Amino acid sequence: MYNRAQNAAEYQDRLVEQFAPLVKRIAYHLLGRLPSSVQVEDLMQAGMIGLLEASRKFDHGKGASFETYAGIRIRGSMLDEVRKGDWAPRSVHRNTRMVSDAMRAVEARVGRDAKDHEVAAELDMSLEEYYSILGDTAGSKLFSFEDLLESGAAADVHGDEEPLGGLQDSRFRAALVEAIEGLPERERLVLSLYYDEELNLKEIGAVLGVSESRVSQLHSQCAARLRARLADWRND
Repeated sequence: MYNRAQNAAEYQDRLVEQFAPLVKRIAYHLLGRLPSSVQVEDLMQAGMIGLLEASRKFDHGKGASFETYAGIRIRGSMLDEVRKGDWAPRSVHRNTRMVSDAMRAVEARVGRDAKDHEVAAELDMSLEEYYSILGDTAGSKLFSFEDLLESGAAADVHGDEEPLGGLQDSRFRAALVEAIEGLPERERLVLSLYYDEELNLKEIGAVLGVSESRVSQLHSQCAARLRARLADWRND
């Protein structure tokens, strides 16, 4: 029994040593997609915890390679660490809800996607002021594309409200998929490039032919639109 436990511990140590560079690679990849306040050392520390957990819990019988499994656990640990620290002031949270509420009001009135200038007018501000708010809210609520269909995303979709107990409910999933599919083409493309292709904001800007700050605005606007269109679930 002792030898078996010792062998298992030694195997785990070898896995951690072998895949430690994976932690650094994922940390720097994520860093380019997170606010400047996030430090790479914090990501790497959280990632090492994820790697240790992966080495203990990995099951060869599941079919996936350890690198694939560990990558998921490492990335998840890093994102959990980022979510634990809410770097946005209360004013940013208020503005996030304000933009979502304005967008919902406009779309209910006009029956189509709200345009930038219409949301700005609803908020009684200039387009430049509206874009400034979007810039402030960029990254204030981190949500990952896959998280939107998993537990843990309710707070991101619904702002600071109570988490939605029935997030796993198939009706919510269907509503979420419908909301994503109904996004304006450019916002849908930003989501795809950011979450599916894992491009950073600068790379997406090069694809779209716009500035990095404009991509950040589009990302924030997309998040606000999703929250606006899923508001009924929060109210329920």
